[in-house]
Amino acid sequence: MSKPIIVVLDDFERVARDYADWSSVDAKAEVRVYREALRGQALLDALLPASAVVLMRDRTPFLADLIEKLPNLKLVHFTGTRNGALDTKALAARGIPVLHTGWGPNKDATTEMTWALILAAQKRLVSQHNALLHGTWRPHDMLSPVLHGQRIGIAGLGEIGGRVANVAKAFGMEVVTWSPNMTQERAAAKGATSVSFDELVATSHIITAHLVLGPTTRNLFGAAQFAAMRRDSIFVNTSRAGLVDEAALATALKSGRPAMAALDVFSEEPVPTTHALVGLPNVIHTPHLGFVCEPVFRKFYGDVVEALTLWLDGKPLPRVLAA
Repeated sequence: MSKPIIVVLDDFERVARDYADWSSVDAKAEVRVYREALRGQALLDALLPASAVVLMRDRTPFLADLIEKLPNLKLVHFTGTRNGALDTKALAARGIPVLHTGWGPNKDATTEMTWALILAAQKRLVSQHNALLHGTWRPHDMLSPVLHGQRIGIAGLGEIGGRVANVAKAFGMEVVTWSPNMTQERAAAKGATSVSFDELVATSHIITAHLVLGPTTRNLFGAAQFAAMRRDSIFVNTSRAGLVDEAALATALKSGRPAMAALDVFSEEPVPTTHALVGLPNVIHTPHLGFVCEPVFRKFYGDVVEALTLWLDGKPLPRVLAA
């Protein structure tokens, strides 16, 4: 009897095998790890024989039109606790359980990434580095403002937004916030002031997004919001690309409002070099690194191996996603 095939997708970091002991899984299944992004026919060919599929968060959309073409599929496991690119209804209709992992210190990692981008944009680190490297720097180009006394607008003051606020206060910034259900009491508990969305957008030097993507927040930042921003504003997104109308942002950046954008998330990932936001001189972009760190990935793959071992042994499954 042949072993079941388990397909692990999107191991961009090439650590899936190194960050967990797969021996208990290898003993009863054939594990195939794919390190490059697969799309179209290549993705279907890789998944066709799979009894179980492991997804790295929502890097690969796993929707009904793909699911219906996978006759052998019996289990889906994704890393993290939320996946916006997974059709859970289509899986439930076939009785296929969906599992998730726990998290490591991802919120700390994303907070650090947010501030790395803010500081890089504020201090023009990329352009200054390139100017020094190529011998084109000029003393007057080195002048930059400081964050102390500036206003930061945090859209979403949850666990990550709250951490971002703590750092902002350490820099001596004025912290304002907005979210669909924000109150003055909730804001004050984290040292912030609740303001309207329009005020946050129009008056903040730093505008950073930390919201859950949903019907009320999709394309929240569009042409009207960018046009209202300060000429010296810096727009930062380490949350979800769907919060932003990317075409409108590209157009706005070309007109100089906002002055800069610092982005870690894109609607298409890995982000192609032809993307409208890639290559603009007033954009700093990173390839969705906010959650990418060793302790998080060790937790991800450790939980995956634990769950797959239980599944192969016919035992109760952990961390089943609620229908």
